[in-house]
Amino acid sequence: PALCARQTAAALNLDATAHSALRDCGYGRWAGRTLADVQAEEPDAVAAWLADPAAAPHGGESRSALVARAAAWLRERVAESGRTVAVTHPAVIRAAVMAVLDAPAAAFWRIDVEPLSVTELRSDGTRWALRAAGPRAT
Repeated sequence: PALCARQTAAALNLDATAHSALRDCGYGRWAGRTLADVQAEEPDAVAAWLADPAAAPHGGESRSALVARAAAWLRERVAESGRTVAVTHPAVIRAAVMAVLDAPAAAFWRIDVEPLSVTELRSDGTRWALRAAGPRAT
């Protein structure tokens, strides 16, 4: 539903429908601020957020909740045929990859999602698999 996602979908000539499950992570009172600014004002809160996937010191959504949301969206679509293109945010893509791989919480910070890149997930009707990650869209 974010403007940047809608603009990207339009630039790709996609007939897009907004899904709230694909919204960016809710950063609460930190939304719109740089991590450096928040770190300068709330270093303990940032440290807790970075270390604990269940922490949400900003009053928004925890990383654990984000991964659960992405996993639920994928479960709803696992048996669908055809293709779905999801234009979303790096945090949501990281969360989806973690859900597909059943990765440990620490993996969230080790998944690099480049702007305008493509992450391809495939379903066999019962489970998801990571097919490719990182190539830039052309």
